[in-house]
Amino acid sequence: MALIETRSIDYVPLAERHGKVWHLWPVWFTGDAHLATLATGAISVAAGLSLFWSALAVIGGCVLGTVLMAFHCTQGPHLGLPQMIQSRPQFGYLGALLVWVVALVTYIGFNALNQTLAADTLKELAGFPHGPTVIVFSLVAVSVAVIGYDLIHKAQRWLAYAMLAVLAVYTVGAFGIVDLGTLLAPGEFKPTPFLVQLFAAAAYQLSWSIYVSDYSRYLPKDVGIRESFFWTFWGAFVGGAWMMLVGTFAAAAFASPDGIVAALRDSSDAIFPGFGIIMLVTSFLGLITITSLNFYGASLTLLSVADSLTTLKLGVKARLVSLLAVFAAALSLSLVVSGNVLHGFEAFLGVLGYLFTPWTAINLVDFFFVRKGRYSIRAMFMADGLYGRWNWRGLVSYAVGFAAMIPFFKTGLYTGPVAEALGKADVSMLVGLPVSAAVYLFLCRGIDLAGEQAQIEVLDRNLETEPVR
Repeated sequence: MALIETRSIDYVPLAERHGKVWHLWPVWFTGDAHLATLATGAISVAAGLSLFWSALAVIGGCVLGTVLMAFHCTQGPHLGLPQMIQSRPQFGYLGALLVWVVALVTYIGFNALNQTLAADTLKELAGFPHGPTVIVFSLVAVSVAVIGYDLIHKAQRWLAYAMLAVLAVYTVGAFGIVDLGTLLAPGEFKPTPFLVQLFAAAAYQLSWSIYVSDYSRYLPKDVGIRESFFWTFWGAFVGGAWMMLVGTFAAAAFASPDGIVAALRDSSDAIFPGFGIIMLVTSFLGLITITSLNFYGASLTLLSVADSLTTLKLGVKARLVSLLAVFAAALSLSLVVSGNVLHGFEAFLGVLGYLFTPWTAINLVDFFFVRKGRYSIRAMFMADGLYGRWNWRGLVSYAVGFAAMIPFFKTGLYTGPVAEALGKADVSMLVGLPVSAAVYLFLCRGIDLAGEQAQIEVLDRNLETEPVR
């Protein structure tokens, strides 16, 4: 097997499929159990909600977002394609650019934030300077992404063991350093911060949906939907909820003016001296690998965008060029923009998150209820093929679903009238998901699925023996 992954956005033939379905658990456990997840769990505590109600909001939000994310993961073994390419049947060869460009900006933005968080952490640990730390951190992360899929899976598995150990020690130790009976007293229920926390956790987990099947597409096709859903859901849910709850606890019991990373270190050192460094270092390693995942996913998305505009020769060279481009963009953003402005960029990324809610509903409804997993792999790479350049059904459903969410938005830039009436609580996800799904189901009543299936059988007859392109 080649050291560097040779495939990019192209189909993975059955002969090249490998791995075990349980490998999805450590990928998504470690994908969530890192420093960037901590702050999400501390949102409601900072707004005055008790630890008890904050914890319930975190758990509920993680369930909601992770269920949707895990259903997307089941598409990887079935189709053998990256997540974003799978949007072409719903939106069209060119229409899918809408979500791809948003995904690309999101990847780059999150990595710029991760790189800044990494520099802040190493400054806390050892006083390292910002610029050189960002550069070295980014080079390590992109090197893992260059080697590709198999190294990412292995790195996540090894880190999962370490992260499980430190989180277990932290959790057991937490019972001995505070009076949990007092700290866990329910206190006053405040609906606004509760809803803010719940949907922040849900949106955080849902954000993995844009690339989750990138890391399941090499699995054998006979991996069932139930198995891939199970291992993905429990990996992401346990990693995300556990790490967010650590952030909730640290913020409630060891609030620090220096932020959540300092609170994590202080609470860990209270368990036993020096444990703070162990906790930060282990969580920091997880930050490296999630940045690698983001670089990897961003490169595939950039290739998808470029492939829609001009025919590309897919392979190692194309993937490496796209990786270099997204690496340069994220690194430049984290170096050029000041820390305060960059963290303000999180609000913009939250707005972009709204754009994925209609997409996830349409993509899942199409896969599970409309076409029921029956697609032509070859047609997804044909500009004027079975799925067309523009799919009006998906685009209209997306526009209607997004418009329905606007009155429920709550951002630093705009607060909708319904969100204002709810005390600035953002429940837009509960609107966007069903509206987009219902409109898409209604508009798809006229699709000739029997005719599509006949074309699929012809187009994909020699899928395993002849190149897709």
